[in-house]
Amino acid sequence: MHPILAFRGRLGPYLAAWVPLAGLLSGLLRIGGVTWLQAAVIAVPLAVVYAFMSLAAWYPCRSAPLQSASFARVVVTQLAAAALSAMLWLFLADTWVVFLEQFPAFSGAAQRFPHLVVPLLAAGGVLYALAAALHYVLIGFEEARRAERSALELEVLAREAELRALRAQIDPHFLFNALNAISSLITSDPGAARAMCLELGEFLRESARVGGAAAIPLAEEVRLAERYLTVERARFGERLRVEREVGDGAGACAVPPLLLQPLVENAVRHGIAQLVDGGVVRIAAHCAGGCLHVTVENPVCQAPPETRRGGLGLANVRDRIATLYGADGRLDARVSGGAFRVDLTLPASAAR
Repeated sequence: MHPILAFRGRLGPYLAAWVPLAGLLSGLLRIGGVTWLQAAVIAVPLAVVYAFMSLAAWYPCRSAPLQSASFARVVVTQLAAAALSAMLWLFLADTWVVFLEQFPAFSGAAQRFPHLVVPLLAAGGVLYALAAALHYVLIGFEEARRAERSALELEVLAREAELRALRAQIDPHFLFNALNAISSLITSDPGAARAMCLELGEFLRESARVGGAAAIPLAEEVRLAERYLTVERARFGERLRVEREVGDGAGACAVPPLLLQPLVENAVRHGIAQLVDGGVVRIAAHCAGGCLHVTVENPVCQAPPETRRGGLGLANVRDRIATLYGADGRLDARVSGGAFRVDLTLPASAAR
């Protein structure tokens, strides 16, 4: 598309730039021996016509780009285009002057036209050169924008691919642990194994439903985490207790789906499962300072292996946050007072 005609807001400034050029052209024609009135009436229409003719400079500029064409090709192409444009403009100027000759105020203008040929040819060459330079600038600007847009598209595609890879890690990791737990209950407690299978089916249906979304409300994500904990409660019974504390406004904030699931899975596997008396998995969230703060806390007897070796669960969540939010998102994990605590900080934006 033409870099001027393709955008509604560019044609007006382009034509406005020709107003002073029309004044200069009038001065050149005045030097050729015509009156100021005659010079203005001749020059202004010719300037308007040449302004539109010069838009065609885009085509030779495209056929001989500065980045790839040789210097000789650029010069020859532009000189040929300038000569053709100037000759056509001169023919139109001659036709216009002959037409004006019919009016008494322009009597004798045709006889003086030969004196105007040289100024018109010189002006036509200069004006075409300015138009060509403008088109080269606009072409360079459009190519830079196109390259920037392509770079952004590639960045988005790369980020989406990375997120898909990170999401793909969650499902087999969770299923392996869940199926391993069910297998351990089949012989010792078949009823609990059956209940766990039913809860697992419900959890997987909910996960599949929200899995395709880019973001879901935190309240829905917390409910999904609680459903997972219900699956695990079939195995741990009263040893696994859950506390939920979601502040006003926090539940409506957008979060990536299945963000909390690896965290509560770690809380059960490395916390509750390692304690004879079990404990409480606490999920809390609140908004402050334009950020959403989410905490998952559980009792431990020692630091979970994932914090010592950089295992899958925390690493996955940390990578997803870094990919989605950059420096605006953060994950902090620490052991303090016999409890393992994960703090998430995300931008507080409402889910759509």
